[in-house]
Amino acid sequence: MDNGISMVEAPAPKVGVAVFLLRGKTVLLGRRRSTGVGDTKFSLPSGHLEFGLESFEECAARELKEETGLDIEKIEFLTVTNNLFLNEVKPSHYVAIFLRAYSRDPLQEPENLEPTKCDGWDWYEWDNLPKPLFLPVQKMVKDGLNPFPNID
Repeated sequence: MDNGISMVEAPAPKVGVAVFLLRGKTVLLGRRRSTGVGDTKFSLPSGHLEFGLESFEECAARELKEETGLDIEKIEFLTVTNNLFLNEVKPSHYVAIFLRAYSRDPLQEPENLEPTKCDGWDWYEWDNLPKPLFLPVQKMVKDGLNPFPNID
């Protein structure tokens, strides 16, 4: 494909890892504060995969700990999405890895450890999510993904 950008000049997509942290019938979301993408949108705890240093699961555990102070367990892969943010202040391309996890201590509440990046964390029922949702989460909801395991 000839888009006028050589492979040397083209920026590379980034890899983000996001965590559906589940508690009962709720999921943890926070409102983003970003100079890049998704400012003011509700999003999952998430962050960038460290180059050559960690697995998706290790990244999820690290990011969640850095952002909320919570330790997680039972980390499972859910899906991956391809996300273009071409109309943002800082246009970007993210491959987002979505995982599901549970808090090691279900009674511990999340703290907002990065107040310059998030307005705070709260638990939301899947059928009553806040708006506006961050694009990757919004796409997943629209596509019918439900992060809660099927329990017969």
